[in-house]
Parts: sequence; C-alpha cells; structure tokens
Amino acid sequence: MKSLNTFEIKRKQTRQIHIGQIPIGGQAPIAVQSMTNTDTRDVSSTLRQIKRLEEAGCDIVRLAIVDSDAAISFREIVSKVGIPLIADIHFDHRLALAAIEGGASGLRINPGNIGSQQAVSKVVAAAAEHNIPIRIGVNAGSLPRKILKRYGSPSPPAMVESALGHIHILENLGFEQIKISLKSSNVLDTIKAYEELSERVDYPLHLGVTEAGTLISGTVKSTLGIGVLLAQGIGDTFRVSLTRDPVDEVKVAYEILRALNLRHRGPEIISCPTCGRCEIDLFGLVEEVERSLEGIKTSPKVAIMGCVVNGPGEAKEADIGIAGGRGQGILFRKGKVIKKICEAELAQALISEVKKMIN
Repeated sequence: MKSLNTFEIKRKQTRQIHIGQIPIGGQAPIAVQSMTNTDTRDVSSTLRQIKRLEEAGCDIVRLAIVDSDAAISFREIVSKVGIPLIADIHFDHRLALAAIEGGASGLRINPGNIGSQQAVSKVVAAAAEHNIPIRIGVNAGSLPRKILKRYGSPSPPAMVESALGHIHILENLGFEQIKISLKSSNVLDTIKAYEELSERVDYPLHLGVTEAGTLISGTVKSTLGIGVLLAQGIGDTFRVSLTRDPVDEVKVAYEILRALNLRHRGPEIISCPTCGRCEIDLFGLVEEVERSLEGIKTSPKVAIMGCVVNGPGEAKEADIGIAGGRGQGILFRKGKVIKKICEAELAQALISEVKKMIN
C-alpha cells in the first residue's frame, strides 16, 4: 500500500531539446549546470576547471566568450573535452558565429542585444544548421528600457514580457530549439516570473537565482528559489550561482535534487547538529568522512551521530552509521548495532564499511 505521506512531484511536460548528448525537457532528468570562472583564453586553467566540474557530476558547462581570442580558445577547449559546452555571448554576433563553428553545444544569448536583425538572423541560421539550441537569458538587471518604463521596475511581469519578446524574435525566424531563463537576485520575483512564464510557454526552462551571493546566503537563496519551482514541477535544468568555486555550485545543486527526490548522486550524510550530550569531535569526524567519500557516485545514506543513546534510533533509515559517546562509539546498520569502536578509529571504520558496501 502506498504511504499517504509520499509526495511525488509531477513535472510539467515541456518540449525536449538536446545540449550535446544531454536531453533537456520532456521529462528527461533535470540537468545540472555550472559556469567556469577562469579566463576562457587561458586554455589549461579552463580545462582543469571543466575536468573538476565533470568529476563533481556537472552535466553541462558554460563559458564566457568575451572576444575573438576567447572564441579561438573555446574551439581548442571543445576539442579536448567530452562534456557539452555552452558559449555565453553578449553584444557581438560574430562571437556567437565563431563559437558555433568552434563546436559549441549551445548558445546563451539575448536576441535583443546581440546586434541588428540581420545579425540575429545569421546567428539563428548558423544555430539551425548545426542543430544547437539557444538559451534566452533574461536578467532583471538588464531589461530593455522601454519595458522598465512601462512597468516601473524589473518586476516578474516585466521579465516575462522581455522573455516573450525574445521568443518571438526566434520564432519569427522559424527557430524553436529554445530554452529560457528568468533570473533575478530577488527570490520571490524569480519564483513568480517562472510561474507566469511556465503557464504561457512549453519551452524547457533553465532555473536560477542570479547574483545569489556567498556559500551560505547563495545556497539559501538558490535552494528556496530553485527548490520551490522544482517542487511545483517547473524547471528542466538549473545552475546554482555562488560567489565560490563552481564545483561547490554542483554540490549544492545535487543536494537540492536529492532533497526533492529528483536525482541522487553521492552519499547522503545524515548528522546531528550536536548538543550538550555530544562528547566526541563530531565536526571533525563529519568533515573527515565527507572528504574521504567525495567522488563516490552511488548514494548510500550515511549517519554520523553524536549521541549513543539517540543516534541509532534517529538515523535508523541510514544504510550505515556511527554514534559516538565518551571516548568510543558504535557502528550500526539500519539502526541495529554491529560493534563498539574507540573514538580514534570511528572515521576509518565508517569509511571502510561504506566502501565495502558499495563495491
């Protein structure tokens, strides 16, 4: 019998496009994206960062193409990686054409600022010829003046109108391999804008809260904005934007997906916040275990608890775990005690058991 407490997210049916080999929309798994913060013209540094992002589970990586030298470097980078790369272009349609010829799996542009109508037509024709999608990226901080004048502020309706205008430009050119983002640093505005656009189009949506901030503030804002939308079934791919190493963006993204039971990657660590009953170095223990289990792709539930009395019971659904006491701890599986271990050996005992279980 199905549990009455089970909550299943019913995703909105959207059109499906492909970024390289990654399907976006049409009930495909929600794709995790990030963006390099290296200078694209520095090929070796950018390749190293892309490799780290790929190892962390990133599905798609975006690169800024700031000038013709960056476009030349982009071609070389594409030739040396397997992960799909999106070229992020502003203002100069020639850079978009160069990125397409250089092997981009997708473009991120605003048709309204890429150049003249003739320039837009050239970019769209090249994208169609190479069968690559275009993401329309609407940002609350750069809406057209006429729209801002009409609405008085970068409100959700203003963002939606801007997106629809860009969509019409592409549709009038016969191009429909489109995905759309509506990003604001205001979480509630972001949610409202996506909700409104989702009611009006069936193109896949790229979610994000732009300029979200540092690790803590950015994680909170992104989790709320992206999580609320995903819980409603809105969104086909997303990026968590942090003023941080982009690998951390990918880690946070997978935790959002895990919390909503949409995708699982890597161990789920369940640990208590500690209280006056904790008599071991739980913080250090958690950090050591988390660091040692990085790179594992399967998703065992691992509990690290600071209280021998309540630990196993509170983490009874964990696949494997430990609960510490004064100078020692217990190793348990599914809430059942296996053996006692001295504190100094707790971390390695748990790590060993987890690796044994997944191999």
